[in-house]
Amino acid sequence: MTSKVLQLDSRDNVLIALTDLHQGEQIEHEKGRYTLVSDVPAKHKFATEDLDIGGNVVMYGVLVGKAVKPIRRGEWLTTSNTQHQAADFHAPAVQYRWKTPDSSRWKDRTFLGYHRSDGQVGTRNYWLVVPLVFCENRNIGVLKQAFEEELGFGAPRPYRQQVAELAQLYRDGKTEELKTRVLSGGRADPARARLFENVDGIKFLLHEGGCGGTREDSTNLCGLIAGYIHHPNVAGATLLSLGCQHAQIEILRQQLDKRNPGFDKPLIVLEQQQSGSESAMLSEAIRHTFLGLTEANQARRAPGPLSRLCLGLKCGGSDGFSGISANPAIGHAADLLVALGARTILSEFPELCGVEQELMNRCANQQAAERFAQLMRDYNARAHSVGSGFEMNPSPGNIRDGLITDAMKSAGAARKGGTAPVAAVLDYPEYSTEPGLHLQCTPGNDVECVTAQVGAGASVVLFTTGLGTPTGNPIAPVIKLSTNSSLAQRMSDIIDIDTGGIISGATTIERMGEEVLELVIKVASGERRTKAELNAQNDFIPWKRGVSL
Repeated sequence: MTSKVLQLDSRDNVLIALTDLHQGEQIEHEKGRYTLVSDVPAKHKFATEDLDIGGNVVMYGVLVGKAVKPIRRGEWLTTSNTQHQAADFHAPAVQYRWKTPDSSRWKDRTFLGYHRSDGQVGTRNYWLVVPLVFCENRNIGVLKQAFEEELGFGAPRPYRQQVAELAQLYRDGKTEELKTRVLSGGRADPARARLFENVDGIKFLLHEGGCGGTREDSTNLCGLIAGYIHHPNVAGATLLSLGCQHAQIEILRQQLDKRNPGFDKPLIVLEQQQSGSESAMLSEAIRHTFLGLTEANQARRAPGPLSRLCLGLKCGGSDGFSGISANPAIGHAADLLVALGARTILSEFPELCGVEQELMNRCANQQAAERFAQLMRDYNARAHSVGSGFEMNPSPGNIRDGLITDAMKSAGAARKGGTAPVAAVLDYPEYSTEPGLHLQCTPGNDVECVTAQVGAGASVVLFTTGLGTPTGNPIAPVIKLSTNSSLAQRMSDIIDIDTGGIISGATTIERMGEEVLELVIKVASGERRTKAELNAQNDFIPWKRGVSL
């Protein structure tokens, strides 16, 4: 008989409901029998012991909350009786010893990628068009319209075509045919053949930064854009600048030099205030970008070791099952890749609150541990200075589906990072270079975080969700994993893989992690397109270093 509850750690004083439980129900568990004194929805928790006011709530073996009202054994934990509480953290006392997973099965495996001159290997081959300042957004839109449809890179337009056909029937007075078409459904126009078959697309980024904010914001924006241009999934770039903004071309070049002193990709830089007329600048941009595309089209996929992959690890729209199914599954996949010499990136610092000590204990050296601690404290202090804080991170959806404190959410979110040692700690928008797991300072905000992870080199992103979120990225494929099978069935248009079998007992974390790794290899090789790619989900939001949770 499948258990109705789950305990994650022997030190926990809560049990997780795997299905809806009801008041008066008798729950058998290896540590005893519990009579529920209230209903407990699936994904939520109930106490296994009486808790007085101030009593500690422990889950995953760590402090995740405190009782603000007396809580009875068998009572549902809610925001009315439980509040966020996290343990303090300090320098690690002993060196971490990692039990490396057996990755021998993948030792000689390769993926088909695009090899760049600096040794990086991309999973896609894009040309990038990006403004240095928001003043150029309209011109980026003009270039987008000019290039996408003529070169066959535009997204399918079934809805626009459907409206056009119906409008034409109405103009022609064909009312009966119009009614028939409405009842039978419209047709999608066939996609135009791509001119450059080895280029996966031209990506046009838009943002609201570059001027009018702090100099820190503009410098960070230049660093982020430099990370995208340096990224192995990018063959070259066209950059539009106005000229007078804070985010100067020279700052961008300095940021590129920090990431690759030998940078040799095609880079077209045009400044409107030096070009004369707007039309002259756009015409020059079109000519040189077209020539750049001819060069990018010469690239071919070739086998590369899995050690050349860089995996972003992200969760969004999390639920009470995230830390039980999808997150540990991608954590195992990440551990296998780290064992093979690859890079992984765990971000979302507001969602690491409460597990700082565990992560500091895993840091490869004292310097990394101290940097992580300082970044966490500085970030939380900024939030408190404007009347917020990490404890305010859980969203209404998180709370509704069982994640009632930030520490509870964080304890599950950290499972994405597996158990590998922390090789390096990155501040935003630094680029990852060391093999192994990286901790990267970003918000938990879905798009800001994925934008930052890709800017740090993630060539594939694993994104878990319990509630459903369509987040994607312009240049890196985002693989979406559902934490439960109900979501996978309900929102199949955005979900790539269902990890709900872990909850039902149909599979294990390890087997699912291996399945995830196999999908990563197929996506990295261009054999599979993610749902986010098929849906043209090209989200890009730079983080302005203010308070964003």
